[in-house]
Amino acid sequence: MAHPPVMLVDAYNIIGAWASLKKWQELGDFDAARSELTDIMASFSAYHGYQTTLVFDAYNTPTPGVTEKITKNLKLYFTDHKQTADTYIERYCATLHRHPLRHLKRIIVVTSDRLQNLTATGFGAEILSALALEQEVNATFRSVLHRQKPQTQSVKRLLSSALDDTTRERLKKMRQELD
Repeated sequence: MAHPPVMLVDAYNIIGAWASLKKWQELGDFDAARSELTDIMASFSAYHGYQTTLVFDAYNTPTPGVTEKITKNLKLYFTDHKQTADTYIERYCATLHRHPLRHLKRIIVVTSDRLQNLTATGFGAEILSALALEQEVNATFRSVLHRQKPQTQSVKRLLSSALDDTTRERLKKMRQELD
C-alpha cells in the first residue's frame, strides 16, 4: 500500500516569497499571514492527499516545540527554542532516510533556501520552491473552479432565472405572505 506523500513546508520562507502573504509580513501581522497560509494549504493538501506540515520557526521563543493538528492532512509545527525550521526539516528527512521502508515514502520539501534544498535532496527528498508551490496552488484552485462551473451554470436553467424582475418580486411577496 502506498503511503501518502509527506510535504514539509518552511512556512516563513513561503510567507516571505508569496506577495499575497508578504503584505501581512510587511504590516507585522504574522498571525494573519500564518492563518491565510494555513487555510490555503489545508485545501491544497486535502485535494492532493498530502500529509503536510507547515514548519514555523520559534527560534527566539523560549518554549518547547508544539504540534497543532488542523485537519487530517495538515498540521502546524512550531519549533523548539533555538531550533530553526531548516533544522527540523533536515532532521525529519534524515530520520526517514534511515527508515528501512523509506522507498515507500515520498517526501517533498518546500523552501527556496538553496542550502536546505541541497541537504534535503541528499536525504532523498523532492524539492519544490516557494514560487513553484504558489503556481501549483493556483493551478489547483483554477482546476477546482473549472470543475465547479458546470454546476453553477445549471442554476440558469431554473424557472426563476427565466422570470423578469417584476414577476420574481411578486412571487417573493407571495411567499412572504404565506409564512
